[in-house]
Amino acid sequence: MKIHEYQGKAILKTYGVAVPQGEMATTREEAMAIAERLLAGGSSGVVVKAQIHAGGRGKGGGVKIAKSAQEAGELASKILGMTLVTHQTGPEGRLVRSLLIEETLPIDRELYIGILVDRAEGKPVLMASASGGMEIEQVAAENPAAILKEYIDATGLGSFQARKIAFALGLRPAQIGAAVKFMQGLHAAFIETDASMIEINPMITTKDDRLFALDAKITFDDNALFRHPDLKALRDVTEEDPLEVEASKFNLNYIKLEGNVGCMVNGAGLAMATMDIIKYAGGQPANFLDVGGGANEEQVENAFNILLSDESVKAVLINIFGGILRVDTLAKGVVEAARKTKLSLPVVLRLEGTNVEEGKKLLMESGLNFIVAETMKDAAEKVVAAAGKVA
Repeated sequence: MKIHEYQGKAILKTYGVAVPQGEMATTREEAMAIAERLLAGGSSGVVVKAQIHAGGRGKGGGVKIAKSAQEAGELASKILGMTLVTHQTGPEGRLVRSLLIEETLPIDRELYIGILVDRAEGKPVLMASASGGMEIEQVAAENPAAILKEYIDATGLGSFQARKIAFALGLRPAQIGAAVKFMQGLHAAFIETDASMIEINPMITTKDDRLFALDAKITFDDNALFRHPDLKALRDVTEEDPLEVEASKFNLNYIKLEGNVGCMVNGAGLAMATMDIIKYAGGQPANFLDVGGGANEEQVENAFNILLSDESVKAVLINIFGGILRVDTLAKGVVEAARKTKLSLPVVLRLEGTNVEEGKKLLMESGLNFIVAETMKDAAEKVVAAAGKVA
């Protein structure tokens, strides 16, 4: 689960991570009032920042500096309600519904600090770079040596590790202590909130040797949100695809993609293989949908309804290896959903596993136009051909 920058900074502040003074606004009037308070407090200006779940906001016109409350209000009017297009939003962009109004600071340097889970090592890793303000993927591709790493074991991020990073970044002696506190605060937040990533890009140093998180991106592990109802309440479903939001209500793992072949699979590995084989057959998957190994008939029905709610879907491939999820259970859910939705699209099924013969019999006797394939290759070729005919 992603959250907005202003929400991330509020969390980091509770862990002793220094963030600029600022508040969230949803109207011109609120933006002006916040700007007046910040300017009265000594700030030389304010930054008006669009709040969407995507990077590259500045290049897209979603981050502007104002020198007065009046100017902040004018900028807020322009940014609120705009469709902000960045390299991370795709061409459709994101509607801006809220802003962060923040003090300006005397920036000296821009650095990068992030913590995420290294799956290969099986532990968190602190990553840092002196090339802050740039896309870290670009830095890693062009100059891998510019990425500093410290792996973190069960004892936590040691002060010696944080100092090692601070010196490697070229921080001045007066900044080292603050940098250690900053990094250890990030790690504490990462562990205690069950985050999967915290990224500060940039972390800035000021001309008077202070350090701040000028931006903050935090992603939480969805599987741990049951432990954090306060964090779960921060979810902004307007920033998510409506079908993905609907799928989450039924504990379905669904991600919308750009193709026209809808996929329903049980198991993430099989789902990835299914998308691959659709590509090999010359098609484009419209989604990733893993109903899980223990899905029941109702979940299968809901999953099928979500697939058909995507107007780009021209054919559906259901690829099931029945273990805990028996094939006849799946078949009952699919038949029920197909009847309720008055299905007209072609549906190709490749079924193996527990009660497979019973499942195939249910489908063949349903009176509906299902296409049963024998192998994954056969299924992919049939569904791609069927989608082409509908398109």
